[in-house]
Amino acid sequence: MTGLLLDLDGVFYIGDEAVAGAAATARWLRAESVPHLFLTNTTSRPRMSIVQRLRRLGIEVDAADVLTPCVAAVTWLAERGLGHPALFVPDDTAADFAALDPAPIDRPGPVDAVVVGDLGERWDFATLNRAFRLLMTPQRPPLVALGMTRYWRAPDGLRLDTGAFVAALGAASGSDPVVLGKPSTAFYAGAVQALECAPQDVVMVGDDIRTDVAGAQSAGLRGVLVRTGKFAPTDLHAGVVPDAVLDSIAALPAWWADHRP
Repeated sequence: MTGLLLDLDGVFYIGDEAVAGAAATARWLRAESVPHLFLTNTTSRPRMSIVQRLRRLGIEVDAADVLTPCVAAVTWLAERGLGHPALFVPDDTAADFAALDPAPIDRPGPVDAVVVGDLGERWDFATLNRAFRLLMTPQRPPLVALGMTRYWRAPDGLRLDTGAFVAALGAASGSDPVVLGKPSTAFYAGAVQALECAPQDVVMVGDDIRTDVAGAQSAGLRGVLVRTGKFAPTDLHAGVVPDAVLDSIAALPAWWADHRP
């Protein structure tokens, strides 16, 4: 093992509180010069906001250490000349797409792509139907999913995440989503390439048995599950076998020392 990919929400923090030992693990990563990236499906805030939040919690990271679906999506859209996407993301997150000249929110069409992230409580029938209508225009723009996470654990309990709304739009429009976030194999491959490691030498650590563990394993990585965040005991009987199960991210340095060749 030579490199690490690390989920954030539910692993390093839950709500507005850091997981016990998370800051110490972040310091260990730097002190030991372990090649790593923080891999998150969070689309409710831009990358710099994520970095600032982590720093407020005592978890020191640099922006270059955080790979988000928005960063991957901007690259994917720009490479294909899709310069006028319709964004179904929070206003702050939309700033990450500024270079692409996004379509105005009330534009009826056509658009070059329909980008779906986590709108949280801003999702309603009218908003979902507007995305559907754009997908059904004659141009048939691609449906770009900023991850396919099904749900996440908020301070008040479980909440639906991006994947649920992408699934609805895909089913209604007949569009196969382009997934630019976990558990996309391409997303994991891009992260591994950034680490300059071989897939079999990289470990993904997360709290989601499907998005983090199964997704990573499908991309040729190892998947480690932590018992924090959205973890539930039933995850261990879901047909996915993690390469390891840790009580929390605080246990990672000791596990790494015991298992690294």
